[in-house]
Amino acid sequence: EMLPKFKRQDSGFTLIEVLVVVVIVAILAAISVPIYIQYVQGARASDAQATVGAIYNSVKMYRQDYGEDPSSIEELQEMEYLTIDEGTERQWTFSLIGSNPVTQIEAISTAEMKGGAGHVVLFDVQTGRFSGYGLPTDEDI
Repeated sequence: EMLPKFKRQDSGFTLIEVLVVVVIVAILAAISVPIYIQYVQGARASDAQATVGAIYNSVKMYRQDYGEDPSSIEELQEMEYLTIDEGTERQWTFSLIGSNPVTQIEAISTAEMKGGAGHVVLFDVQTGRFSGYGLPTDEDI
């Protein structure tokens, strides 16, 4: 009579299989994390972009009424051309760059913004383009 063959019970994964999975997960993370960070920054910057758009429209209305550009954001607010949401005002400071004509509108984040202080969103009046924090650079496109 033949001796029964030893049957080895394999259960679980080999070290190689586990390492392959770990490497694949690491590659996926390396690809997706920067994209996610850019997405979060873009979402934070969208508030500033919307307000900058409102500021630009206010500047155009002011120019239509007075024949010159306002000297500051505060002037637009005092003369009721512009209202900025309190939450937005806590997280961003806005300023006009250039006078007659205004050439750029700048937003700089404060410490109240979750992404931290000092991030700049810039709107170029002549080109109508935004640049800076949360926006793709020319290399990203």
